Amino acid sequence: MTGGAPWPTELRVAPAKDALAVSFDTGESFTLSAEYLRVESPSAEVQGHSPDQKKTVPGKRSVTIVSIEPVGNYAVRLGFDDGHDTGLYSWDYLHRLGREFADKWQAYLGALRAKGLSRDA
Repeated sequence: MTGGAPWPTELRVAPAKDALAVSFDTGESFTLSAEYLRVESPSAEVQGHSPDQKKTVPGKRSVTIVSIEPVGNYAVRLGFDDGHDTGLYSWDYLHRLGREFADKWQAYLGALRAKGLSRDA
């Protein structure tokens, strides 16, 4: 591990382009769906500029990953088939998405329900 922060040892887009498998030097591995990565994009478009500005992004159940581009040695930019490609997924953020999946996913589903939105386009 470098400086105590989790460091990726492998990133692999699934053949169907519907998930990203990430392994870390901590021994942890996560398979993160394209939908989850898209709706939790670290971009300002999704996250806003403060927690109360976070957007609930509906209709992404079938979204796929169309590109993965390294950004320095600290992140990747993911491109999705809906045209979204502005989020920089740092290693720490990808690790957090994996570790906090259950809570983040339930919060997302709850937000969709509360707003009368759907995962389907």
